[in-house]
Amino acid sequence: MKSLLELMLARRSVRKYTADPIKDEKIETILRAGLLAPSGHSKYPLEFIVVKDKETLEKMSHCRVGAAKMLAGAAAAIVVIADVEQSDMWVEDASIAMMGMHLMATELGLGSCWVQVRLREAEDGRASEEFLREFLEFPSNYQCASILSIGEAERTPKPHELDKLKLEKIHREKF
Repeated sequence: MKSLLELMLARRSVRKYTADPIKDEKIETILRAGLLAPSGHSKYPLEFIVVKDKETLEKMSHCRVGAAKMLAGAAAAIVVIADVEQSDMWVEDASIAMMGMHLMATELGLGSCWVQVRLREAEDGRASEEFLREFLEFPSNYQCASILSIGEAERTPKPHELDKLKLEKIHREKF
């Protein structure tokens, strides 16, 4: 088993996938990682929509101008939505859950990519969230934060390197 730091070094955004399907057990493990994420004031406003249908994934690939094309080739996607009436910290909660799922996909040997939805525009000019709500049918009190595309990586990107970290971005005591 890799250390958390090794896992973080190995995590890369993968946008090209093979046609191989993913075992349901792996998707369930990724979802559990999302559900294990901490939540502000233990409100847990997040819900997840799992999409494996190829036609729906193709349609979803148009939810962002030039940034979601990988969804068409993905084996699955997890859409992260939140009941905004339940918590005002849903954006933070969704981000933490996405990172956990992204890392879990890496741990399972899968490629994944985080697609930002909140405050983004679909190819047809509508808000990305509005575009997705039309066919994913999530209620109006839910907002969409992001999507995690998942698949068998066409190629495994080289891990990040510790010695290339921008340590000058670390400040101690004061800026």
